[in-house]
Amino acid sequence: MITVRIGELARLTDTPARSLRYYEEQGLLLPRRRENGYREYDDQVVDRVIQIRGLLDAGLPTRIIRQILPCLDKPRVIHFRDATPEMLATLQRERDRMTRRIECLIRNRDAIDGYLSAVTALA
Repeated sequence: MITVRIGELARLTDTPARSLRYYEEQGLLLPRRRENGYREYDDQVVDRVIQIRGLLDAGLPTRIIRQILPCLDKPRVIHFRDATPEMLATLQRERDRMTRRIECLIRNRDAIDGYLSAVTALA
């Protein structure tokens, strides 16, 4: 397993180090600390940061992201300590919003494919 420091993780994920420190404060990332105090991350955390950013971009707050992060791991260890009806409703709304966004992206991708096919057929 390869380890990286915060600057390298920031570069690999195109995420500011300040954001990575915020994710740590929110309990989304758990780096190890070296004797000199430097943060050290396993290289697998690259995917985790990309997932966190995607969930944040989708509009989920960090408190909910923290609760669903175990669903992204294998084996799955899911804790339902504070799954309130409001949180479940929020997740359902966000899931539905993501579905609509995915459908829109698929339509846009298909339109671009159609355009490219038409243009390249003329060339």
